[in-house]
Amino acid sequence: MKNILKNRWALSTVVTTLIILVVSVLLAGVVTYFAINVVSTRVQEESLHLTKQHVWYDADGSTSQAAIMIINTGGRDVVIDKITVRGQECEWTNVYYNITSDSISADLPFNTTLADGGKITLGSTDYIFAKASNDLTLQSGKTLLIYIDKPDSITVNDIGLTVAITIFTSQAMYYKETNVQAVA
Repeated sequence: MKNILKNRWALSTVVTTLIILVVSVLLAGVVTYFAINVVSTRVQEESLHLTKQHVWYDADGSTSQAAIMIINTGGRDVVIDKITVRGQECEWTNVYYNITSDSISADLPFNTTLADGGKITLGSTDYIFAKASNDLTLQSGKTLLIYIDKPDSITVNDIGLTVAITIFTSQAMYYKETNVQAVA
């Protein structure tokens, strides 16, 4: 014990080892925290919320129509590649859309006058619809209103049956079912 107290280098080896150990643990912790931070802030998921889906058949006009509201709740913009009703792809020339930042609580009504530049009133707000010609881009936090004129294979015999509306993006497909309604 006397030798340890008299030797000035005896404790420095232990202290140096402890310092190196503490520094390496702190460095590893900082690198781990940085990696988790980079990964969690850079990776943002695609998330769409589909609601207010309808498919109608108008026996008087012998025509059908579908409508759906899509809200982009994810952290990134989304490109909608394809829309199908009952498994049949809808032509973009039959798709009418409006992109808005509004919060919409009113239900989507059947519209007899779907046209490029046509107006549909939801609640107290008028929305102007454009005819789609290509894939639709929906920014994060925005709402997309879609009307499909004459979706394939919907007839008078389908009234009351359940059909699916599927939205395809590059990352996922979103599926929603609804009953075919008769237009009163």
